[in-house]
Amino acid sequence: MSSYRAHGVKPPRSLQKAVGKALVDYQQIQANDKILLGLSGGKDSLSLLHLLLHFQRHAPIDFTLGVVTIDPQAEDFDPSSLIPYVESLGLDYHYIREPIVDIATEHMTNDSFCAFCSRMKRGLMYKTAREQGYNVIALGQHLDDLAESFLMSAFRGGRLETMKAHYVIDAGDLRVIRPLVYARERQTADFATMAKLPVIKDNCPACFSKPTEREHTKQLLRNEEQRNPHLYQNLLRTMQPLIAKGLPKEASDLLNHAPHNNKLSDDQHSHSNAA
Repeated sequence: MSSYRAHGVKPPRSLQKAVGKALVDYQQIQANDKILLGLSGGKDSLSLLHLLLHFQRHAPIDFTLGVVTIDPQAEDFDPSSLIPYVESLGLDYHYIREPIVDIATEHMTNDSFCAFCSRMKRGLMYKTAREQGYNVIALGQHLDDLAESFLMSAFRGGRLETMKAHYVIDAGDLRVIRPLVYARERQTADFATMAKLPVIKDNCPACFSKPTEREHTKQLLRNEEQRNPHLYQNLLRTMQPLIAKGLPKEASDLLNHAPHNNKLSDDQHSHSNAA
């Protein structure tokens, strides 16, 4: 881990607290897990990279960490600058080149580009994890992402759904965790700026030139939060059963009986009010 120390990157305490709480509440990391982090090059996955490195050094549990990046071979999008950065951290790095944009253009029917690309990238991550002996995949979605998915599902699909914090995939051989589920997007943005993380702008090729439904929902939530500073605390409470869906029963029972398990940290709440 000496190469990690050389970078001098330490996540802020508010992010450590948010991620540490999620790791415990949802029992996301177990002894001797081999975790493969999906790294897009965006602020969220880069923040999660350093948070997992921090907990690998300081948490009372042993786990292995590796990284995978799926390069969709899109014009004007080149995440290869991540290669020397991740390798300088002393981590196993799996950089997968796949012409996803071309495949989507040729084969996509009755589907959104984002959904098609997401499924392909997820499949490639699963394949890499199996081939390289990882049993857990870590993804960088945060509380803002979960809230947006929740509203989009209700508005467009007539369902109450959002992303889960910890679950086993249908094949039964891999677990997926989202350690940032209690963190706000502005926290990862601030950390990435403060630490000068090598963020790749516009890291979703499908969103380079066209507005998306997610961006519309993001703006809706942004406007509402200006009127209601407790918005995300209330949404977290509402979404908690959906976020915990798929947890082992003992973890779910522990979460349901934990005091104040829906409350954002004081750091997050004060940051929200100041935004």
